[in-house]
Amino acid sequence: MKKILVIEDKDEVRDNIAEILELSGYEVITAENGKLGTEIAIQVLPDLIICDIMMPVLDGYGVVYLLNQHLKTNSIPFIFLTAKSEKTDFRKGMELGADDYITKPFEGIELLKAVEMRLHKSDAVKQQLARDLESPDSLNSFLTNVKKVSHIPLVSEEREVYNYKKKQQIYAEGQRPKAVYYIKSGKVKTFKSNDDGKELITNVLGKGDFLGYTYILENIVYKESAEVLEDAEIMTIPKDDFLVLMSADMQVARQFIKLITHDVLEKEETLLNIAYNSLRKKVAYQLTAMLEKFKAESPDTKEIRLSRDNLAQVTGIATESLIRTLSDFKAEKLIDIKGGSIIILNEGKLKNLPY
Repeated sequence: MKKILVIEDKDEVRDNIAEILELSGYEVITAENGKLGTEIAIQVLPDLIICDIMMPVLDGYGVVYLLNQHLKTNSIPFIFLTAKSEKTDFRKGMELGADDYITKPFEGIELLKAVEMRLHKSDAVKQQLARDLESPDSLNSFLTNVKKVSHIPLVSEEREVYNYKKKQQIYAEGQRPKAVYYIKSGKVKTFKSNDDGKELITNVLGKGDFLGYTYILENIVYKESAEVLEDAEIMTIPKDDFLVLMSADMQVARQFIKLITHDVLEKEETLLNIAYNSLRKKVAYQLTAMLEKFKAESPDTKEIRLSRDNLAQVTGIATESLIRTLSDFKAEKLIDIKGGSIIILNEGKLKNLPY
């Protein structure tokens, strides 16, 4: 059952919309102002949001702006309700990221058609994105499509795959990029080092991920290093071939724009976690984030195979602090520790720690 959040300050209008949607088989959650609606959206992650523009506390423009700052909510379809019909209102909403408008007063069938269309488009985008980013065959299908338009021999059987051992370097900060790398199996970390040699892990990548492409697109040297965390199979796509295929087909370029956008949003959320969260929340956030990466390889896994030093570096804390926090989580039965692995016992509680 699809979940729809309705944010509307007028009780009669809000109740009317909720009734129409519930009769059509949707689960409906309501909020009487923008501030409460934003909090609910971040907490429950609805499939679609219907929001009035003119509201007290926080107006609809503020709601869509705030939700666009969050990685988990910035792709939720958003429909504005407005009693105004001026073009400036529509333009401002679209610039902020709204998907559609319904002008009050409206007919029930008009509301339902708009909802059905937005949900259908959202499902189609999610399915395509899942195929692009998560499928084990994502590179094969991606490169096969590229070959159709650019005739570059890049399908996997025509491109050599290299075996990398644990702790082997793929590239180093300051080097000039010569290729894009695709991970067929294993794990890779990217990291930056300060003058004292202390590392901060900027990302952990696994099966199905590309790395190194942003530096080629920007035509700059590597600003970080990449090293293998566990034995990996990695395919290389030469720089010149990659640039040709990026300019040969808009669909190819669009895929990498999605990857870059996802990376930027993920890094922003990680930086916010490091800067503002308590120690417990920092560790809990990173555990759930790492679990999602390991799920890409094995969807049902609850296990994170990452050394304490690496987990501390990606979290931005001292290893001793990490170990103490993991011990607390184990005592609270949120995790278990077996050898070099961390087993997540209660992912929901980790995601919603109160402090």
